[in-house]
Amino acid sequence: MDVTILLLVFVGGLVIGVPVAVTLGLASLAYILVAGLNPVAIPQKMYAGMDVFVLLSIPGFILAGNLMNRGGITERIIRFASALVGWIRGGLGLTNIAASMLFGGITGTAVADAASIGGVMIPGMKKAGYPADFSAAVTAASSTVGPIIPPSVPMIIVGSLAGISVGQMFVAGAIPGILMGLAMMVTCYVISRRRNFPRQDWQGWGEVLRAFGSASWALAMTGLIIYGLLSGLATPTETAIIASVYALLVGGVIYRELPWRAVPGIVTDSAVASAGILALVGFANVFGWILVSERIPQTIADGVLQISDNPIFVILIINLLLLFVGMFMETIAALIILFVPLLQLAQAVGIDPIHFATFAVLNLMIGLTTPPVGVCLFVCAGIARLPLAPVVRAILPFLATNILVLLAVSYIPALSTWLPRLVAN
Repeated sequence: MDVTILLLVFVGGLVIGVPVAVTLGLASLAYILVAGLNPVAIPQKMYAGMDVFVLLSIPGFILAGNLMNRGGITERIIRFASALVGWIRGGLGLTNIAASMLFGGITGTAVADAASIGGVMIPGMKKAGYPADFSAAVTAASSTVGPIIPPSVPMIIVGSLAGISVGQMFVAGAIPGILMGLAMMVTCYVISRRRNFPRQDWQGWGEVLRAFGSASWALAMTGLIIYGLLSGLATPTETAIIASVYALLVGGVIYRELPWRAVPGIVTDSAVASAGILALVGFANVFGWILVSERIPQTIADGVLQISDNPIFVILIINLLLLFVGMFMETIAALIILFVPLLQLAQAVGIDPIHFATFAVLNLMIGLTTPPVGVCLFVCAGIARLPLAPVVRAILPFLATNILVLLAVSYIPALSTWLPRLVAN
């Protein structure tokens, strides 16, 4: 009965549109009151969930991304991507995807990618003759690459949950993220050829070099972050602070497009966004503690293993579960609630933790572009001034492509484990 109340309040809150963090808190409070437990458990478990040193890096990376975005990074990356691939049929769509791959390596969040790249590319694509639904769909789909290519806020979360080096998790996402981007480019090109979308004129290698030189300071941030982590010279939190200072200097001194008077507002916005994420972490930890105390994850794991302990079957079940959950639940909440019990299930059949963590995050990123709670879909549909339905129809080919990449990453462990092991050696 207690668990039934927990699930009813949780599902009911999601259905009526209550924010996920609030829904998790209300469901946990309802369970504790019905079960006759002391409500003081809620702040205790919230604090325990947030009192993880590596989570301090999240505000730093969010601040760094916001500073770079306001400092002229978006336009420079789009210019560089356009110089590389804009001359191909459907070139603006390819530019959109390439820009997301480059930009995502700086912000680490899909929603920031969708809003920043989409705010420039969707109106530009519509003006150039691309359908509005396609423009929004390709932007939403490509934004999911951001949290796969390092740095990545979800990878920080899973690293802290599983006790895996955040640096290794960042590197593990590099190959899958590149594969996602390339696969979506192929899909975009095929659609563009069939529908005869426009292309730009080739502007020459001189423009490529000029665009690269203009964007090089921005692109160097990813290398700075990865080097700082893998070299052992800095912790994730220290690396995030270094990245923020770097972003401030690049935007304010080198690019000179970051007004100094705007910095306090950017810091405030970053603090609010970070507080929202950490509050979600805290409430999700309470919810997860209740599930563990009721042995629900163990029951699920035992049920799956009783059917089969074949890794191929277990990976399929995990993928189906996470894809379904990703349709309804925010990524970070889903990770905190489900990651540890599913990791135990994965390890029980011999799946490497880094391999599992990578395809788990990839699953939930795909969920950001699936209704009914696909946040990136809503962001891009809003920018394109379209209802959700046509954007959902237009994104289906890209969803199919991303699921194929997900299956490849799920069943070929080397795609996510080879690079971390190479760097570790």
